[in-house]
Amino acid sequence: MSDPRPGLSTAFFTDHYELTMLNAALRDGTADRPCVFEAFARRLPEGRRYGVVGGTGRLIEELERFRFSDDELRFLRDNQVVDADTIAWLERYTFSGDILGYREGELYFPESPILTVRASFAEGVILETLILSILNHDSAIASAAARMISAAQGRPCIEMGSRRTHEEAAVASARAAYLAGFTSTSNLEAGRRHGVPTAGTAAHAFTLLHDSELDAFRSQVDAFGPGTSLLVDTYDVMDGIRNAVAAAGPELGAIRLDSGDLGELAKEARELLDSLGATKTRIIVTSDLDEYAIASLLAAPVDGYGVGTSLVTGSGAPTAGMVYKIVERDGVPVAKKSSGKGSVGGQKTAVRRHSTTGKMTEEVAVIGGEPTPEERDLVLQVPYVQDGEFLPRASLNETRDYHAQQMKTLPREALKLLRGCPILDVDVQYAKGQPA
Repeated sequence: MSDPRPGLSTAFFTDHYELTMLNAALRDGTADRPCVFEAFARRLPEGRRYGVVGGTGRLIEELERFRFSDDELRFLRDNQVVDADTIAWLERYTFSGDILGYREGELYFPESPILTVRASFAEGVILETLILSILNHDSAIASAAARMISAAQGRPCIEMGSRRTHEEAAVASARAAYLAGFTSTSNLEAGRRHGVPTAGTAAHAFTLLHDSELDAFRSQVDAFGPGTSLLVDTYDVMDGIRNAVAAAGPELGAIRLDSGDLGELAKEARELLDSLGATKTRIIVTSDLDEYAIASLLAAPVDGYGVGTSLVTGSGAPTAGMVYKIVERDGVPVAKKSSGKGSVGGQKTAVRRHSTTGKMTEEVAVIGGEPTPEERDLVLQVPYVQDGEFLPRASLNETRDYHAQQMKTLPREALKLLRGCPILDVDVQYAKGQPA
């Protein structure tokens, strides 16, 4: 899908200090040093067994628009953020290096080299903020969404979190949830910009607008046909179901329950719908659902879930905690040694290994070379940009399909909602002949 903002520069989605580092490096002559940067997570959110890479496709699109136009340059000049030589450099800026990384939708673990940028220090360092803001947000949403899809065990989930987050975050969240397996979103901009299927019918306000619940339901059925979904808990749920069937007949598409004890209400609703002849009417539940609530409803006659707050906010989708570190300079590994915030120097090449049944068994990241090939290895990194040229990349639907296949490689214990350690440790090792 085409982005409706093609002319918008993304260069100012950047922290001030990226440009002051650039300024100083240009002055002292180190700006052109060849460097390697890596984005990775030191750890997963507490208790999580795996993470899902989200946002890579969106990131590459945003990087294509990472240019300093007259407006950005004027702001920097007027506010004396950087000197005149740096302004001149930024005016000419275009990325000429390489970017490779994990496929979007891939699973990741602590120390997985999720994104690698090979470029001069100047070209690579100013990308840090944009890379991390997109990967951290979208990976957090995709990881939470994957847990919800797993808990739902084949029942569809609808993303409904737009009213609980920033308007642009809502669009990105809908995209990330879709790639992780959600069937649709309530967000129209996500439909326009990314091609995510959209869905929605009516809220309580529509029922309260009318003189009676039956009048409201008849109006909605008149507009959208009996296959619509009717929200039945504005007043009494069982009376609402009777009114819904009276308005739409036994061909009523679905009812939605948005409050109360959803498990018990779903059972009573199923019995009443069946007694009224609406045996094919689906029951959709909403109301602050998370993966645990979804799992608790597996025994209930629920046909789908609408998920909002717990998906798009930090309570349900804690930050992915990714960082972007320089790991190589002039071909020599460099690393941060701070306690608790260290990094492993050197560019890494990663593969994931699998058992004969297709389940992942090991992830290996080799510094200064490539892992010795083994049968059933999955090469985890693919090129996105080569010598400044942006390469063709997978569509969102292709990414969604790829993610679904990778979820099948997780061991059974990783899919349980019990808290635990990451299901894989990444074995970071040096290539033969490389100094440790």
